[in-house]
Amino acid sequence: MKAFSSSATEPSDEAAQAEGAEAILRAQQIINEATSGKSRINHLLTGSRSVQHPACDPPSDSLRHLGEDWLDDLLSIKGLSPMTVSSYRQDLAVFSSFFEESAGCGNIAADDALRSFDDEQILLFIVWLRSRGDSKRTLARRLSCLRGFLHWCEEQGFLKSNPAEMLDGPKLPRLLPNVLSGDEILRLLEAPDKNTRLGCRDRAMLELMYASGLRVSEVVALHPLDIDFQTNMVRVFGKGRKERIVPLHARAAAILENYMDSVRPDFSPRESRVFLNRSGTGLTRQAVWKLVRRYAACAGIERDISPHTLRHTFATHLLEGGADLRTVQVLLGHADLAATELYTHVRSDVLERVYRRCHPRNRQDAGASTGG
Repeated sequence: MKAFSSSATEPSDEAAQAEGAEAILRAQQIINEATSGKSRINHLLTGSRSVQHPACDPPSDSLRHLGEDWLDDLLSIKGLSPMTVSSYRQDLAVFSSFFEESAGCGNIAADDALRSFDDEQILLFIVWLRSRGDSKRTLARRLSCLRGFLHWCEEQGFLKSNPAEMLDGPKLPRLLPNVLSGDEILRLLEAPDKNTRLGCRDRAMLELMYASGLRVSEVVALHPLDIDFQTNMVRVFGKGRKERIVPLHARAAAILENYMDSVRPDFSPRESRVFLNRSGTGLTRQAVWKLVRRYAACAGIERDISPHTLRHTFATHLLEGGADLRTVQVLLGHADLAATELYTHVRSDVLERVYRRCHPRNRQDAGASTGG
């Protein structure tokens, strides 16, 4: 079968095709069993050898060097964010380590690795990942990276076909986002001390996050010139440097403008960032995460929340208020509507209220009962 054949040969008879189909089924079974803690084949990995990787740059013909070429392509041509590329680099390092441990040498040549990578190697790679203790979600990400890298190798002519093209990752549970209630979000927004410069900064930041649904990376990267207080609009550069315009409601805009005019200069800015630390440089993602956790505790919110919780809450409250899914998609900067559909969960009382307001027969019954 083409998807699992090696790059050197193609199956030519029914027996080979049946064998390829069986390999797909076996691979899929191993993924599901391994990630459920039911794998019975870890003994295949006994005796694997550890390899010390050199600290210097990998040789130009190595698999790691070829991976860097792919990452450069993702960064410069595809426009992926540096954080995403960094995650892929970690996954590729794991992929390279698998071949290096198998061969017992560091920086295995790309030609040797790609030539030997077939359906059997895919099976061993999955088992090897599980033996490292990778979770189901991590395993899914590793396999997704592998498919993308091998697809690029095929496009560049290093492979005749992608042996991992038909391999699906493990099915992941669909987790509902952590969302704050109306009362919880109000307590969180009121938690910072408005009488201190740090409290004013943090209150403006929290108001902005709940009013706009910005990612934490977008918040810390925000520049003063990105905010237009005449129109109450914010220019945001999201994933892949994609630009979008997000409106602010009047209350959030007023709090943010007061911070920018009266409080931010007290931080003696050394960087052109909206939210600064005591040294006058921009806040980091980790600092924002810690601030949100601290104010959640001050507000009596016992659940574990993060800056992304405010983004979840923003989207969910908009939908519960009657916003359409397409509008929320644009505001969040999602490229795919499927990502926005995660927020379509609503409370039962909201469902009932929308049903009673919108169903035509329900409106007729209400009119009849009032004598209308």
